[in-house]
Amino acid sequence: MSDSTVVTRIAPSPTGAMHIGTARTALFNWLYARHTGGKFLLRIEDTDRERSTEAAVQVIFDGLSWLGLQADEPPVFQASRADRHVKAVDEMLARGSAYRDYMTADELEAERTLARAEGRVVHSPWRDRLPNDGLDRSFVVRLKAPLDGETLIGDQVKGAVTFQNKDLDDLILLRTDGTPTYNLAVVVDDHEMGVTHVIRGDDHLNNAARQTLIYQGLGWTPPVWAHLPLIHGPDGAKLSKRHGAQAVSEFADMGYLPEAMRNYLAKLGWGHGDDEIFTDEQAIAWFDITDVVGAPARLDWAKLNHLNNHYIRLAEPAQLAALVADIHRSRDWPLHDDHLAVLTHVIPFVRDGAKTTLELADATIFALKRRPLDLSDKAQEMLNEETRARLGRLRGALASAATWDVASLEALNRAFAETEGVGLGKIGPSLRAVLSGGSPAPDLAGTLVSLGKPESLGRLDDALSLNG
Repeated sequence: MSDSTVVTRIAPSPTGAMHIGTARTALFNWLYARHTGGKFLLRIEDTDRERSTEAAVQVIFDGLSWLGLQADEPPVFQASRADRHVKAVDEMLARGSAYRDYMTADELEAERTLARAEGRVVHSPWRDRLPNDGLDRSFVVRLKAPLDGETLIGDQVKGAVTFQNKDLDDLILLRTDGTPTYNLAVVVDDHEMGVTHVIRGDDHLNNAARQTLIYQGLGWTPPVWAHLPLIHGPDGAKLSKRHGAQAVSEFADMGYLPEAMRNYLAKLGWGHGDDEIFTDEQAIAWFDITDVVGAPARLDWAKLNHLNNHYIRLAEPAQLAALVADIHRSRDWPLHDDHLAVLTHVIPFVRDGAKTTLELADATIFALKRRPLDLSDKAQEMLNEETRARLGRLRGALASAATWDVASLEALNRAFAETEGVGLGKIGPSLRAVLSGGSPAPDLAGTLVSLGKPESLGRLDDALSLNG
């Protein structure tokens, strides 16, 4: 890897579902790495051993896999690197940029009370003692942060952000049990993974100042920082459960396609002119982290639905058929042996109006029903003597049809209505009822073509035989 290679990373904690904000952060890291010809890496920050279960880690893998964001190297597990974190602290102690703090809990509380009263950060009396002045009791290791001056963060999104060093405390690097803290572990891991650009949520902006001091304490060059604004709900408030889905898995369960989510998430805080719909290749070519806006982005369900419908209309019918079949299985719908073939055939006729694959599944039920269909009371009421006779004549016309496509059947239906001296409104409702059994279905010609000639005629025959 050359010195100029860009390396980004996503470093989620496996403590629950993958939030949409984490998904967007992963996408922006992935896009920037692809745009620059660099690497996109994954680190699992699993130091919380109680919550970091195998199942929780799998949630991260599944979320990234569903989004189509593949890391370029195997994942790094932070917990396995504890020895290296401790070694880095030993290096800082040797350099004088860290110190052992032997304050007891009571002494620390007294210092905190005094610091609050004086309007300053906590100062340990052990900060300037010699290393051999230690006691035979437990201690933490703290960063020896500068007491004056400024720490400047040159952020690619926020611009120049200045922190007064007097406001930055000597944060703990190692706890009394010898385990490393978050900020230390992040710095060591990012450095040793070769991460050049840390792109993450702006809730970590304050951490950037503290982590910069750790980099300096180890004699390392800090990465380029880029802190992304949070995602808010449609009302401008911080995203919460009342706004609907928050986790990637929820969006998948609600019937959104990963292609649509990538396109939509890319638009949350970044954009390319007036382009609303673009391919992954275009996003990679256009994306630059410096173009991300600093204001929070708002979740817009209407835009997401519009994008998802676009990608549903673009997708291969066989791909959608597999997704729809899974939805039907989850609903315990009785599928039959040729259901995939049926779904693949019918989907082009029903997908234009579907905003999600759940809606697409609803729109395909009519084609999966088995004969004879259970007709509703309303449908049976339509089948009076006059309607039954007319459908019988239409059945004959359909049986004689030489071609079975939308244009030909639309023309046949119009011609039949003219021959009968009625409008299609006198034919359509009853025909739709006997063909679909009351389920949603496309227009008449589309329904006939979706079902195919034998099935359409068979459903007509079943209906005409009722009470006959």
